[in-house]
Amino acid sequence: MTLPSHIAFILDGNRRWARQRGLTTFAGHRASYENFKIIADECFKRGIKIVSAYVFSTENWNRSAREVGYLMKLLKRALIEETKELGSKGIRIKVLGLPTKLDAEIKKLIKQTETQTAHNTKGTINLCLNYGGRAEIVETVKNIINKKIPIQKINEKTISDNLWTAGQQDPDFVIRTSGEMRLSGFLPWQSVYSELYFPTKMWPEFGVKDLDKALKEYSNRQRRFGGNG
Repeated sequence: MTLPSHIAFILDGNRRWARQRGLTTFAGHRASYENFKIIADECFKRGIKIVSAYVFSTENWNRSAREVGYLMKLLKRALIEETKELGSKGIRIKVLGLPTKLDAEIKKLIKQTETQTAHNTKGTINLCLNYGGRAEIVETVKNIINKKIPIQKINEKTISDNLWTAGQQDPDFVIRTSGEMRLSGFLPWQSVYSELYFPTKMWPEFGVKDLDKALKEYSNRQRRFGGNG
């Protein structure tokens, strides 16, 4: 099989999965977190080098304060508990997104996590937190202006080198669960040539067999990048 080097997940359907089972929204988010740990680990076992996850968008602040508060607590738990475990496996953790609106404790944990795992080389997890694709492009433009790069030297590589994913390969494969067929602002610059896959299962029920089915589908596709074939 031809496997993607970088696979990106939109973890969609957590609340619907919970409602269908008569569970709380919080239970859906907990299940999402636990499932991502499993799927990310399986990706690395299969040789995939980068796993990105859309965990909290800039629009998610519009949810109830209670739900947002729970998600932030879940994030803190993840940063505390997973840094050591993933570090022991040689996995690097990066957090992509705007630091605005995040409380001081989360910012501190993010810095500690990224520093402690910075030299790990067996794989990378990108947690897209308070992330928005347009916001990333705006920040990229600001970076280029601040660096005073001459306009005649600005090209596609300049843009890529100033994104939050600078230095990483673009995602080969983007998976959004729950049957929704849109990217919702997820990695818009990076995903222009990504293969897209929209399974109907909700994220908490997207298992290892579903991952292998998706990877088989990816392997059967022909990536032409605008060329002949």
